[in-house]
Amino acid sequence: MLQLYNTLTRQKEPFTPIKPGEISMYVCGPTVYNYIHIGNARSAIAFDTIRRYFEYRGYKVKYVSNFTDVDDKIINAAHETGEAPLDLAQRFIDAFMADTGKLNIEPATAHPRASQMIPEIISFVERLMAKGYAYESEGDVYYRARKFKHYGELANKNVDELEQGASQHVADAETARKEDPIDFALWKAAKPGEIAWDSPWGQGRPGWHIECSVMSTTLLGDTIDIHGGGQDLEFPHHENEIAQSEAATGKKFVNYWMHNGFVTIGEADEKMSKSLGNFITVHEIVKTVDPQTLRFLMASTQYRRPIRYSEAGLKEAARNLERLKIARDAVAYRQQGAQPGSSAEVMAQLASLKAAFIGAMDDDINVQNGLAVVYDLAKLMNEVAGADTVYADTLQALLDLQAQWLAIFGVQFQAELLDADVEALIEKRNAARAAKDFALSDQIRDDLQAQGILLDDTAQGTRWRRK
Repeated sequence: MLQLYNTLTRQKEPFTPIKPGEISMYVCGPTVYNYIHIGNARSAIAFDTIRRYFEYRGYKVKYVSNFTDVDDKIINAAHETGEAPLDLAQRFIDAFMADTGKLNIEPATAHPRASQMIPEIISFVERLMAKGYAYESEGDVYYRARKFKHYGELANKNVDELEQGASQHVADAETARKEDPIDFALWKAAKPGEIAWDSPWGQGRPGWHIECSVMSTTLLGDTIDIHGGGQDLEFPHHENEIAQSEAATGKKFVNYWMHNGFVTIGEADEKMSKSLGNFITVHEIVKTVDPQTLRFLMASTQYRRPIRYSEAGLKEAARNLERLKIARDAVAYRQQGAQPGSSAEVMAQLASLKAAFIGAMDDDINVQNGLAVVYDLAKLMNEVAGADTVYADTLQALLDLQAQWLAIFGVQFQAELLDADVEALIEKRNAARAAKDFALSDQIRDDLQAQGILLDDTAQGTRWRRK
């Protein structure tokens, strides 16, 4: 049975979707004022992996992830570059899509933007005001946090102990305009020179938290199955989303809250973030690191656990990918001359491995245990490839299962066609070995290796693979 850890209840719960066979899923996306760093990518990778596993299990997933394209940080960055704020945001949205594409992160079903939902946001704020949960003050509109009786439950915080200015998106200067220091902004009055839209309260723009409530309820419905994001969004962002959404709709907002762990860096395991200045952007790192290796490193740790980013971790991920690729190549090579039919013994082992993989991943997407089964499959693949007799259906079943599982982790090995020149050199080397001309044989091997071609001499003949 599939179980997920629910941040709200702080325990694993059996997963039961609202609609059988379908999952509605909202994941907070980036504020697009710069290239995404590895910490941002971790969240995108974690929930892409989760989404892919749901799809592997047969669910139809409607996945929404937003772009915050109206924000103080975007406005400040635009002032520095001389761009219009929405132009700067679009530039970094394009960069986000390009960088995440390199990491084989599937685009969301929808990528809504705050600037494109202003009428819906204004209407939502008006509903909250009509119900007494919001009030206007000097052109700003604030949410009465204490009026929502469950405020603080997601983050396990006592409302009386909350510090004013809990959100980095709310400045201390606003306190004088609030009824209560813990109230948060739904709509912000425009400052001179800022991007703004007309509203019943004058020119202004949305607060940070309101956009996700509006986008989620508009695109997925009043109650959704899963809401995800980084642990740093648990409070105040997600707490405020609950308060806004449930006050407006009168319904439970989210059934399962999922939060991914941080990426740390350095010996002190310091959280990677733009505010600390210790971040590495995906845009830069993929210039020197294989994107698939980076993706595999990030996808190899269970989503709730922290990941230490390091050169050693990247090297280990690369070694593990090579290990899996070698197993695939070994089986693919044996397809030449395979006997028709299948091996009942191997197919039974595959059935056992499938059950073990699903059992591991159904336990709150435990990718470490799931990958242990993937490596067991690679071991079986090598054993089968080394057998005297192999069967075509069994070899294909091994390849198909490995491809299905690796796709969950965003890994896709490219099929490589045998090059006629490489084959000719291998034949020449085989002839040299038969004639005991080992100098020529070694020279051919070294020349191929210099070109990134590695040879494996097996009992069934010589096969080759790219480094």
